[in-house]
Amino acid sequence: MSSTLKDTILKQKMVLIALFIFLLSLLSLFIVQNVVLFALFLVVFIILLLRHLIHVTRKLYNLLGTRIMMIITVSMIFLFFLLLLTLLQGSFQIINDQSLAELIFSSNWKPFSGHFGLFAVIIDTLIVTAVSMVIAVPISLLTAIYITEYAPKKFRQMIRPFIDVLAGVPSVVFGLCALLVLVPIVRDSIAPLFGVSTSSGFGLFTASLILSIMVFPIIISLCVESFSSVPLALKEASLSLGSTKWETVKKVLFRASGPGILAAIFLGFGRAFGETIAVSMVVGNQELIPSTLFGPGQTLASLIASNYTEVSSIPILASALIFVALLLFIVVLIFNLLGFLVLRRASKRWKY
Repeated sequence: MSSTLKDTILKQKMVLIALFIFLLSLLSLFIVQNVVLFALFLVVFIILLLRHLIHVTRKLYNLLGTRIMMIITVSMIFLFFLLLLTLLQGSFQIINDQSLAELIFSSNWKPFSGHFGLFAVIIDTLIVTAVSMVIAVPISLLTAIYITEYAPKKFRQMIRPFIDVLAGVPSVVFGLCALLVLVPIVRDSIAPLFGVSTSSGFGLFTASLILSIMVFPIIISLCVESFSSVPLALKEASLSLGSTKWETVKKVLFRASGPGILAAIFLGFGRAFGETIAVSMVVGNQELIPSTLFGPGQTLASLIASNYTEVSSIPILASALIFVALLLFIVVLIFNLLGFLVLRRASKRWKY
């Protein structure tokens, strides 16, 4: 049987199937009286009919696929600006009621009295994020170096899945573990070690610890991928010139994978800066500028989480919390833009 005859028979079968489905759609509408079933059969009928009438070539498939991907990409950009406009619109009430200077540089947060100063919360956020990154970055880098360069192959294959699983653990699980483990340790051991005997365990240092633990797997995974992508010839050339293993790591591995390390740090910063639930569970939730790291505080993200229940009763508070979300959005956006510029300069400078 020739291919032309086969195509003709196949098209006739498709037409018959389309007509049969059209009859089923009519039966479902007039006899079964199911509108959803009618719509389903009708859609299938139209698809089969179009498939029969339109000869879809490879070029048309490629064109349709390109257009669909373009629409999806443009929709992502649209969602970005839609989110930004939504936050701006929600913040208009608090911005019209109080000046930006009063909102940002005042520490008086008393929403029931009409005061929404965020300076103390901003300082606490910066402290928690900075301390967590100071703890997380060196430990993560050393761990990634050991996994890539020093660990036996079997150990390397065994440890990688555990790190990937840690990166996907929900933040509320980390927060619960911090309540059960870190809070007592900070209260009974770490705070007295620094001369603070009145700490409850809930404070900025505890929040920084749990944030650093949450950032570990992200930075480690990205650094391991970056270190593993360095060509073996570069490391062998360094070793052949008499460099030690550690000298090769410092002068070759770090230089060649510099952009990847910076990208890991930026991503870890974004996770630490915007983390909500885990921080809210251990930070103390008090809008204060603490005199010590072991005192209670409040971050921008935890402020939203701890005040969302009163939003429906106080509209101005809802606008203030949306303004806080807008600050988070803008800070992360600015940091990502700076990270993009730094990465581009680093990629041009650290070529191999």
